[in-house]
Amino acid sequence: MILVTGGAGFIGQRLIARLSEEGASIRTLLRPSNETPRLPRGVSVQAAISSLTDTRGLRAALVGVDTVFHLAAVGWNDPAADFRTTESDGTRSLLDAAEDAGVKRFIFLSHLDADRAAAYPMLKAKGIAEEFIRQSRMDYTILRSSLVFGPGDHFTSGLARLIAFFPRVFPLPADGETVLQPLWVEDLVTCLSWCLQDQSTAGQTYELGGPEHLTLRQITEIVLQKTGQPRQLVPMRPSHLRVLLRLAHVLWPQMPASSYWLDYLAADRITSFDTIPRVFHLLPARFSQKNAYLAGVDWKAELKKEMEALRLRMLLPNSSDSEVAAD
Repeated sequence: MILVTGGAGFIGQRLIARLSEEGASIRTLLRPSNETPRLPRGVSVQAAISSLTDTRGLRAALVGVDTVFHLAAVGWNDPAADFRTTESDGTRSLLDAAEDAGVKRFIFLSHLDADRAAAYPMLKAKGIAEEFIRQSRMDYTILRSSLVFGPGDHFTSGLARLIAFFPRVFPLPADGETVLQPLWVEDLVTCLSWCLQDQSTAGQTYELGGPEHLTLRQITEIVLQKTGQPRQLVPMRPSHLRVLLRLAHVLWPQMPASSYWLDYLAADRITSFDTIPRVFHLLPARFSQKNAYLAGVDWKAELKKEMEALRLRMLLPNSSDSEVAAD
């Protein structure tokens, strides 16, 4: 039995579908919520309801489990994100329960530049979680991923919705020259699945990225073109943009963006091109080959739906689910 945390999220749904195709028995951990979980259709999967800090709930969810894929992470658009609770404390609780349950394999999805000494809360929390995992008694694999893209993602789709929020102009941190390495979601899922099949990946940490380096400006220009939302790109100092975001959240609390974006985009997020071909025997797809999902969508309508969903989460605290698949 395989337990997937974050199984209702962008990456988790695809991993569950892939594991199901491969004949695995799957259980997913869902955080208590008033919202209907988004699980892949047509896939047989057990659901266990528990937060990452509920010891009793975790023990029940881990009965009969031999492998854990830990994907649960704080959402990109959550302005009240609690990185410590979900990323580090939650991971430690899950590890303790998994060891007690006799879990043999633990596969963790992290981020490039995760480090307990990082200046940014998300990367710091991921780094602390990684240390907990390395200290465990289980065979672990840590995959540090670059930004992941695909239909329903948090980055490019979130960027398209954010562009719809700003009429005529769109602010870019600094000059938009931060370099990123977008990774196609199905390629990441292949790497995750491969870790389960190849025991030589145990005890390893891999940094994963797509086959090209693109600046934030280049990615934004592609998103503008594919979504049909012409905007003038205006460079803005990150400190000024952070103030603008805070002001926007005062005026529109349900605005779908948080300072997490600025933290992540404050520096280049790139790695070697050869890890995926060398270790996972896969040639990853380019962003230019796989961005058709951005076209033909009413992004203003998508923005309204996202803002309404965030408004409802703020009205119903128990429905706020920051444990989603990482991106």
